[in-house]
Amino acid sequence: MGSLERSKKKVQLWKKAVVHFSLCFVMGFFTGFTPTGKASFFSDRVAASNVSESTTPQPVEMLHPNPINRSLIAEAPATNIPMSRSTKEFERTEVSSEKEAAKEPKLTTRGLVIIVTPTSTKDQFRGVLLRRLANTIRLVPPPLLWLVVEAQTDSDEVSEILRKTGIMYRHLVFRENFTDTEAEMDHQRNLALKHIDHHKLSGIVHFAGLSNVYDLDFFQQLREIEVFGTWPIALLSANKKKVKIEGPVCDSSQVIGWHLRQMNNESEKTRPSINIHISSFGFNSSILWDPERWGRPSALQKYSQNSMRFVKQVVLEDETKLKGIPPEDCSRIILWSLQFFSGAATIDHDLQTVASDGARK
Repeated sequence: MGSLERSKKKVQLWKKAVVHFSLCFVMGFFTGFTPTGKASFFSDRVAASNVSESTTPQPVEMLHPNPINRSLIAEAPATNIPMSRSTKEFERTEVSSEKEAAKEPKLTTRGLVIIVTPTSTKDQFRGVLLRRLANTIRLVPPPLLWLVVEAQTDSDEVSEILRKTGIMYRHLVFRENFTDTEAEMDHQRNLALKHIDHHKLSGIVHFAGLSNVYDLDFFQQLREIEVFGTWPIALLSANKKKVKIEGPVCDSSQVIGWHLRQMNNESEKTRPSINIHISSFGFNSSILWDPERWGRPSALQKYSQNSMRFVKQVVLEDETKLKGIPPEDCSRIILWSLQFFSGAATIDHDLQTVASDGARK
């Protein structure tokens, strides 16, 4: 009896184990085919986001790393694409920068003007006239160099005037004594030309007397000279109440003749020599320190002690080299020379004329 009951209990335990295993197997099998709740949640979010992106319009951001070609934009048809704020600001900035660039002045190069002014202590109006001429030169656009020459004295009048002008200047002083005013003026001009030659100053040289009165356009015309230039000058005499014209007669900018003045030592039957007023011509300074450029090395050696004679010879020997200014109308007066009087004596040291080499002989 005891062994039979034990065998029945073992059979029941095995049956329970088999049934329990079968139930667990069936439940695991069907659980594998059932979708979980977390997976369905994320799949719904992804689907919703895809739908919103396909239906909601997004703003268009236009960036231009390179400059915009205006011609291509003008040819392209207009569209209704919305523009972002940054794009509009970029285009406004570009347009304003183009306008500012158009307003910027273009840089122009100007040639150097070298003004040579001799002075004399015998001229009682020297200080007044020097200040007046300085006020005119101060209005001329740079670059400009003013060479002022005087005899050595104990007075600092000229130095004080020049320091207050604001003009780029060089003050030249000499020790020689002269009794002849014209010889003194020639010496001062030669001293200035030697200074230009020694320092290789490249520009257009003009001899400006203290009594000269200028149209400001004169200095602009002076810069247009390439080799030699000449122009008429009006001489004003206060006591005689008349005006004399000296200088070239031109056809446009070509010199075809001269307003001549007869020399005292010549007869009426001979053709008077050409006298060019010292202030009625200008020249390129390189002819002094680079004569080979103009084919004049031998002539410069001949007149090495007198640069003024060398310049006059070159200017007068060939009229075709001279350029009349203003080029459109050489007869227009843009320079006047005033003659001052003190009692019966004429104070006219800066209005001396330069005779030709033949007349000097």
